[in-house]
Amino acid sequence: MDWIPPALRQELLAPKYLGWLLDGWWVTLWTTAIVVVVATLLGVFVAAARESGRPALTRATGVYLSLFRNTPLLVQLFFWYFGLPALLPEGLLPWLNGVHELALGGVVPLRWPSFEFLAAAVGLVFYSTAYVGEDIRSGLRGVPASQRLAGTALGLTRLQVLRHVVLPQALRIALPPLLGQYMNILKNTSLGMAIGLLELSYRTRQAEAETWKTFQVYGVATLLYIVAIAVLQVLGQWLERRRERRFAAAGS
Repeated sequence: MDWIPPALRQELLAPKYLGWLLDGWWVTLWTTAIVVVVATLLGVFVAAARESGRPALTRATGVYLSLFRNTPLLVQLFFWYFGLPALLPEGLLPWLNGVHELALGGVVPLRWPSFEFLAAAVGLVFYSTAYVGEDIRSGLRGVPASQRLAGTALGLTRLQVLRHVVLPQALRIALPPLLGQYMNILKNTSLGMAIGLLELSYRTRQAEAETWKTFQVYGVATLLYIVAIAVLQVLGQWLERRRERRFAAAGS
């Protein structure tokens, strides 16, 4: 960096702080990926339960949606981080925060996630599932009833019809709103800062407090968020084009 003028060099962030931001960005991406996968899987079960026609399942999932959709995410994260430990057996929390060893032909240290990460991930999963499940449910309702009847006529069970006939079509219908929810999940990871999750927002505050270079620190953080959102948008556009090509091929 000797070619950079000294006056400009003083305004740039040192590699140490750029490393902090990249570490936080990685935690943000990793947390987002886990929450997206688990919330989507649970969302399928919630949507199927809501559409099952069984009063007990409908009421139970209705209570779940009301609870997690009508309370702030920050409050939920505080519950998982501060409230849940009071209900755990004594000694379990230190065990969760400890370093564990996995024997694979020898002693291999296992990088166990911190309790902050676990609490944030669990809180985001339960919160996001309530929204993802409703989007998938809308997709289920968008599949014509004739598709279910056709599957039943072929001798498929109700579960097989849901798995092989209805659900693939429902996920394609629900794809645009689901991508919006996945972007919200990525942005919601920033609330993990409140319980000590070392994600991008936490690292940004940490770097800004040491350097006092507010514009530079938040500028880099903003760019990293934009890049992550852009990747999701590109992925969504690619999936949309793939779906359109499949429909065009099926129609021909």
